[in-house]
Amino acid sequence: MTETHPPSVQPFTVVTAAEVAAAIEADRPACLDAVRRAYLTHDEAATALPHSSFLRFPQLPRDRIIALPAYLGGEFDVAGIKWIASFPGNTAHGIPRASAVLLLNDLATGYPYACLESSLISATRTAASAVLGAEELVGGRRVASVGFIGTGLIAEHVRRFLRDLDWEIGEYRLFDLDPAAAERFAATVQADGVGAVKVVPEAADAFAADLVVLATVAGEPHLHDPALLAHRPVVLHLSLRDLSPEIVLAAQNITDDVDHAVRERTSLHLAEQRVGHRDFVDGTIADVLRGRVRRDPDRAAVFAPFGLGVLDLAVGAWAFDRVRAAGGGRTVADFFPPAN
Repeated sequence: MTETHPPSVQPFTVVTAAEVAAAIEADRPACLDAVRRAYLTHDEAATALPHSSFLRFPQLPRDRIIALPAYLGGEFDVAGIKWIASFPGNTAHGIPRASAVLLLNDLATGYPYACLESSLISATRTAASAVLGAEELVGGRRVASVGFIGTGLIAEHVRRFLRDLDWEIGEYRLFDLDPAAAERFAATVQADGVGAVKVVPEAADAFAADLVVLATVAGEPHLHDPALLAHRPVVLHLSLRDLSPEIVLAAQNITDDVDHAVRERTSLHLAEQRVGHRDFVDGTIADVLRGRVRRDPDRAAVFAPFGLGVLDLAVGAWAFDRVRAAGGGRTVADFFPPAN
């Protein structure tokens, strides 16, 4: 008879933003690969992914806190939850808009074993999924021009993935409602010495690029003219609510999970309300990765990833393993009550 041993409780470890950042900066290609594998695991139905829960405040309509619980199986076999706050007014006071923590749970005992600063994890998995989608829909890592509409934190993380994955980009076109923010972003791009950089006066000027990154804090559509798609760009719709139903319905639409993305008044949700069905969603990024859906060369392609909790788990677990292997993290030995 094989001797079995009862599970033990893992020590509880706290991982700081600096430690997470060091792991990500050291190897963005490996981070993107973790996101790719997480999408494929989700496609294999080896995940549990309840809908995100939005905590809103009657007196603060712009602010929200979101809970994203998830289980990611397969090679990952980890459960957890991200608790992320978005308070756009913070930026006027020099405080980042988003703050977050990620808890990872041991499946042998259910006990949480790690708490990681997660605004970086959240931004990183968003950027990694975007650049993964861009590569698949563009068909490589080369574009004549990339346009950024919104030049904040998410845009910066996308830029770093493009840089560290050695994309060849001829020109950057940058637009932000705050021109000073666009100028700061331009200086950062120029410091890398890659491509020409131009701050443009209108969002449409940035949309004229071959690859368009929408990374705003818009709560409702502000881009309405389907003619913006006439040159058939690849659009990374990361902020989810920028595009009118007319634009959505004129494009080839790819998301990461249809049931998650077509809700909460996203542009996809508004398009569904307009036409009464979801047939305009052509597939998921996993469909593209597996070759079940191919880029339609006659239409613009819009990738609108909702941001699945399984991606936070994939990047969080990957970062945690890197940090612990380097001797990092702060263990709190007496965090849990003693066993009886």
